Amino acid sequence: MRSASKENQMNPSNTKVDPITLQVISGALHTIAEEMGHVLYRMSFSSIIRESQDIGAGLFDLHFNTLTESEGSPLHIGSIPAYLRGIDACLQGGTWNEGDVVLHNHPYYGASHSPDLCIVVPVFWRGELVAFAANTAHHVDIGAATPGLIIDIPDVFAEGMLFAGIKLYEGGKRNEGLWQYIGHNSRTAKQTKDDIDAQIASALLGAQRMQELLDTYGKETVFGAADQLMDYTEAMMRSRIAEIPDGEYFAEGYLDDDGANRDKRLPIKVCVRVTGDSVEVDLTGSADQVPTGFNVPFEGSTKPACYCAFRAMLTDAALMEVKLPPNEGSFRPIKVTAPKGSIFNPIYPAAAEARFTQCNRMIDLIIKALAPVMPQRVTAGNSATLSFAAYSGIKAEGDYWVFLEVNEGAYGGRPHSDGPDSIDNLMANTRNNPIEDLGMHLPMVCDRYELRDDVMPGAGQFRGGIGVVKTQRLLTDGAITHESERHLDVPWGAFGGTDGAAGRVEIFLPDGTKQDTYAKFSNLRVPAGGGMAYYAPCGGGYGDPLDRPARLVLEDVLDGFCTRAHAFDAYGVVVTEALELDESATMARRTLIRLERRLPPLAEQGAAVVETV
Repeated sequence: MRSASKENQMNPSNTKVDPITLQVISGALHTIAEEMGHVLYRMSFSSIIRESQDIGAGLFDLHFNTLTESEGSPLHIGSIPAYLRGIDACLQGGTWNEGDVVLHNHPYYGASHSPDLCIVVPVFWRGELVAFAANTAHHVDIGAATPGLIIDIPDVFAEGMLFAGIKLYEGGKRNEGLWQYIGHNSRTAKQTKDDIDAQIASALLGAQRMQELLDTYGKETVFGAADQLMDYTEAMMRSRIAEIPDGEYFAEGYLDDDGANRDKRLPIKVCVRVTGDSVEVDLTGSADQVPTGFNVPFEGSTKPACYCAFRAMLTDAALMEVKLPPNEGSFRPIKVTAPKGSIFNPIYPAAAEARFTQCNRMIDLIIKALAPVMPQRVTAGNSATLSFAAYSGIKAEGDYWVFLEVNEGAYGGRPHSDGPDSIDNLMANTRNNPIEDLGMHLPMVCDRYELRDDVMPGAGQFRGGIGVVKTQRLLTDGAITHESERHLDVPWGAFGGTDGAAGRVEIFLPDGTKQDTYAKFSNLRVPAGGGMAYYAPCGGGYGDPLDRPARLVLEDVLDGFCTRAHAFDAYGVVVTEALELDESATMARRTLIRLERRLPPLAEQGAAVVETV
């Protein structure tokens, strides 16, 4: 059995690779990561992986640099280097063998949060440890305090099974005791074990494909190319950062609550500090850590969320002639600061499972802070949250069923187009679960799934996106845990656009009783026939609403996205009862609004007259 200590295999390549070979290897690396991702979600059994694709996969060098990544969720991808550093700390210089498979999910050793299990396979070539193939995936249930999701818990131990650099396979032989332990500590044991098997297959394939690439080009050429690609991505990222004027840019907002203490709103304060071709995100002043699971692991979630923000704003493929190779280079110019003991850098053993919405709100505030100096690269306020719901119950034979659902939000208006409606946004990149799949496998029915019509999105030259409304009804007695945000802090309007609309959650009972509830709640018991309706926030508007072409406002009225009254009040557009555009009345209305804007308030006019007399 060949084995290697990682410390003895840290020699970087100094080989310079010609441009054509560089491009070929770049494409090969990315194809490997994509193939890993496809194998993972196509072989998995739980819908959160199979349908929503809440996953990430890639290849990593012995310094834990990302060589390539799949098109997965940014938090999964950006966090895997932190997982690897955590595994290294837990193994404490231990030996890697061919055939090893390491399982890891500890949030205080680099994991993004505990349900995201990571599988790592060492890549050996000609008897030498040269790289790692790894992936992460969100699992339905790992034996936590409540089924599927957890919020109101006292510490990290209530999050379920914690694995810190544990070898599930050693030298090709499975640890049967650990495998049995996993089976006895998950409410969805078969799904959990089958999904882990899919992860292992994905990682083994990545290792095999990397070995084949090394067979073709050799170690010096492959890793020389990888180093050049990382340097190139870093240089391009730095060139984009250098376009931002040096300075400190601030924004702040508030989270609704921590899932238990309803009377305490939680501040998020962001300072974006730009110096030359590097940037720091400083979260000093944000809320102290909370006594529930509503904290954010620093290495595995806070930092990757900041990386995601700048990659989205500065390296958008639609705004670049050449798509950047997805690798470690994009992370290097970005520093993240969060005080120990804050919500973005909690102290062990604080729980830190329900961490997604805080990260999304932080990204939204980074965008807001930079809006004055990057108007063509930002959006107005986004929904900047997600609805993550766990529905669960007991089957007739006594086993649990658990379903995890991710619901969409909406973007704010953008410099050249409206905010997209009903879509994952910012660092979320998961897909919705088909309602047909839901009906076939679970005792649930989706009664309503459409765009919100109870509120209007932010008005602007480019309007905000419209959030989704989704109503799920249970056919048997069950329980719901829900993690969301933004019932109180409305998505902001930009450059004259108006604010969007807050979200809300409604619980209904079989007798037709309905009641709005908090964005976050734990293990709420619901009888058969009852369920939950989620209303996602709507995005803010971008630019002056009076600059929106009247014909587009009419189209929104015809599509049911805007009422005639809202068109008149917010856009100054007159739509007749026959649903036709009155152009002359619209011109007069918009002229009057512009004139009123130039006049001071009536009280000030009266004061001026008195002073003159």
